[in-house]
Amino acid sequence: QVQLVESGGGLVQVGGSLRLSCTINGRAGVMAWFRQNPEKEREFVAAVDRGGRITRNGFYADSLKGRFTISVDDAKNTMYLQMSNLQPEDTAVYYCAVRGGVGVSQSPSDYRFWGQGTQVTVSS
Repeated sequence: QVQLVESGGGLVQVGGSLRLSCTINGRAGVMAWFRQNPEKEREFVAAVDRGGRITRNGFYADSLKGRFTISVDDAKNTMYLQMSNLQPEDTAVYYCAVRGGVGVSQSPSDYRFWGQGTQVTVSS
């Protein structure tokens, strides 16, 4: 069993930055961030595979490359999502997730464990 707790969400103005944290209690090889607002399906943001040669450094949704950065602090067993130049369309509940299998995936159904989510609101 893996437990995840997100933090760091909040209200930010357009162009601002936020860093989300996901503290992980348990073993986690492939970890990801997703987001969802009431009008859309859950959307892939970024993932990292601790055992991957390339994906150890992060794998991103094409539309978010350059603004979002995923990272892992192994000593703290914590995953981060650094978000910059935030826009109103980034408003959503952000979830961290851990996959039960191997390899990064953009599909929410491939992830077994989920946090409770943290709200990010970007105001104009």
